[in-house]
Amino acid sequence: MSSESMSSEVAQICSDLIRFDTTNPGPGERPAAEHVAALLSDAGIEPVVFESASRRTSVVARIPGDSPEALLIHGHLDVVPARPSDWRIHPFSGEVSGGCVWGRGAVDMKGTLAMTLALVRDWARRGVRPDRDVVLAFLADEEATGEYGARYAVRHHRELFDGCTDAISESGGYSVEAPGTRIYPVAVGERGTAWMRLTATGVAGHGSRPPVDNAVAELCHAMSRIASHPWPVRLTPGVAALIEDLSDILGERIDLDRLEEEAARLGRIGDLFGAQIRNSANPTMLQAGYKVNVVPGTAEGHVDGRFLPGYREEFLETIDRLLGPRVTREFVNVEDAPSAPMDSPFFDRLGAALVAEDPAARPVPYVMSGGTDAKSFAELGIRGYGFAPLMLTPDLDYFGMFHGVDERVPVEGLEFGVRVLNRLLTSRGSRSFAAPAPAPAL
Repeated sequence: MSSESMSSEVAQICSDLIRFDTTNPGPGERPAAEHVAALLSDAGIEPVVFESASRRTSVVARIPGDSPEALLIHGHLDVVPARPSDWRIHPFSGEVSGGCVWGRGAVDMKGTLAMTLALVRDWARRGVRPDRDVVLAFLADEEATGEYGARYAVRHHRELFDGCTDAISESGGYSVEAPGTRIYPVAVGERGTAWMRLTATGVAGHGSRPPVDNAVAELCHAMSRIASHPWPVRLTPGVAALIEDLSDILGERIDLDRLEEEAARLGRIGDLFGAQIRNSANPTMLQAGYKVNVVPGTAEGHVDGRFLPGYREEFLETIDRLLGPRVTREFVNVEDAPSAPMDSPFFDRLGAALVAEDPAARPVPYVMSGGTDAKSFAELGIRGYGFAPLMLTPDLDYFGMFHGVDERVPVEGLEFGVRVLNRLLTSRGSRSFAAPAPAPAL
């Protein structure tokens, strides 16, 4: 298969996937999942299709390799909402313009699904066998809790992941421009999730009377204490290693006593650690009352809490102290912070695959500020890495496109990703495609 036909296929698959509106909450993932299953079946790969609820559809397939020790490549079919009036190009058009595929999910993460599909379809055409079993999972519901996707798959279809020791998925392996080089963060962990519902209970009464025990006021005070709390810096091993590597790459010391200021000074490079040096808690929702002159007996609010690997207990103890005795909390969703080893042959292989396709690449470890389905697969003992290889042009803000407007992915970046994945998964990777396109000038 020529590089031109492979390239056109990856862009076409990405475009087609974007045209399926898989907004979560919304119509469900079934049509997109059926399309993915058809692409796999067409390549002679037998998919397993299952639903956790009506139209909440996931697809899993296994490609036999030279070793039964399997690698899981997982991604999600659902996307967050997009309002067309905010976009330059309709978010569900999948239009190719200016060298990019546009639309909701181009980066998060239908572009990555397209890279995987283009690669395995090409393997099937040429009879390529990967170095070890590869399990592909195209999942529902990652943009919520994963209850209808990864969690369901892990609980009800555990056998599909037999033999999987490592996994790769979103939010890593993308390029960040630096003087004279390109930094490629490879995620070795992510912060844990603690989405909480807070409830304050007071005395209902007439709004004209002196306050006795106002639930709304009590909740607002607690929310304010949470919002203004100065969380202390906590350097986890992954973030500490990242900062050390960045100092070496930049040829300058990053001041550990001023990390917040250093992150701001370094711009997109600083974004790699700016949100990962602390726990965090953001008030996001408030519900109380039904009439302006009635003091309600209860008030509720929601907080999005995130905690660093190893700091769950410290996080919760702090939250309880900030809430005080008159506000209770319950979890809407709670998941631990998974981590994977940096000092492993597989991590080294991830970096080597990037360098093989981009000699200017400097892979570095990285910890994600948000969360992925890796949390669910960690329950099976699968070590998850953020590795969705993508070479970006300097004008594209990777983090800004996640859940943002005008999300788009460069076609050349998708092509790069296919080549990197091929390098990673086959010992014959260097001979599988035509010579890689020249890397963009630095």
